[in-house]
Amino acid sequence: MDPLDILLNKDQVVPYYQPIISADKQMVIGYEVFARMNTKEGPLSLGSFFQDESIPLEYRDEIDEYVYTLALEQFLHSPDQYIVLNTNIHSLLKDNGDHLMEKLFTYQGKGLSLNRVVLEIKEKDYNTNFTDIKHLITYIQSTGVNIAIGDVGISHTNLERLATLNPNIVKVNLGFLEGDTLPDLYRDVLHSLSLLTRKLGSTLLFEGIDKYSKLNFAWRNGARYYQGYYLASPKPSFVEAEFTKDTLQKEFHLFIEQERKKIKAQHELTEKLSLELKSVLKNMKANNNLDNFLLSIANALSSFSFRVYICDHDGFQQTSNAIRTNEGLWKLEKSGFQRNWSWRPYFIENIVKMEFKKRGILSDLYTDIEKDEMIRTYSYPLEDGLFLFIDIPYSYLYEQEGLL
Repeated sequence: MDPLDILLNKDQVVPYYQPIISADKQMVIGYEVFARMNTKEGPLSLGSFFQDESIPLEYRDEIDEYVYTLALEQFLHSPDQYIVLNTNIHSLLKDNGDHLMEKLFTYQGKGLSLNRVVLEIKEKDYNTNFTDIKHLITYIQSTGVNIAIGDVGISHTNLERLATLNPNIVKVNLGFLEGDTLPDLYRDVLHSLSLLTRKLGSTLLFEGIDKYSKLNFAWRNGARYYQGYYLASPKPSFVEAEFTKDTLQKEFHLFIEQERKKIKAQHELTEKLSLELKSVLKNMKANNNLDNFLLSIANALSSFSFRVYICDHDGFQQTSNAIRTNEGLWKLEKSGFQRNWSWRPYFIENIVKMEFKKRGILSDLYTDIEKDEMIRTYSYPLEDGLFLFIDIPYSYLYEQEGLL
């Protein structure tokens, strides 16, 4: 639609509200406001209008403010929920946010609590004027208004700058996930983001949830709030706060059962490897030639592993790498000797756990650099301050239910 048609028919522009659901209560805790235009063909999204930078900013700001006003009027009579308003940070910078804040103060006088208001800015919009944006956000937050950073990118998230802005809500759009197979590598990035938001006291919100698998992904990766067409599409009115409670409780139950199966499978593998090792080690003793000792263990565990090595408690490798060839034979790679692995995440923590508990540990899934595939590592405490590491290939994990 032509931008002038929108401006000249502003009275046909209306706010639509998309519910935001909390994981803890399975209830609607707020709504994001979107602009729609009533046409003969039905309501038309104005998303492309606001994203088109060839349209003068003052035109877009005019429609923005019109929609804000209608939405704020309705929220005066709504339950105690958040209202999320998409804002252009560059428009706010023009007057240091004074115009918008004056409007919000006016509605505060009418009874709207400012801590129910969330202003969302996009991650891509703070590539410039970062210092000014930080000062503006600090000022807005000091009034009680919340700040959300939206469209936080998975592949290019600048965690340091995100931490500096210290938003109240961090929104990750799951639109980047295609198909039903969700990339495991994203899990580590999202885990870092989840840890960061927790330390900042921010809330993690996953939007773009348009299918069951994405809801499961959001649940597994620490999102407190959910938003997307799978749960509810934007509507011209508010919905019952508990409209999705029963459905979510049933789906959470399925998620939990799936996770229980995975945890059980990991414990069973840990126990199986522990028993195998105890049986193997009972009939052999470490000698001065640790490589020969390593090969004996590797041959006994061929069905589980493709690489085996031994380190001391400081992480220095005391053996070669025992590598299983495609023919199923084991060979020694001397290049692994005296490499240090203490820099790996959780290495020292796991060493201490093994020393304290006197039992083995199964790692999370991670990508092996050399094989470029997802694997797990089982580590086991030996005598004399030595620790055995058994790398388990993807092919074995794939064949066992619950290990991927």
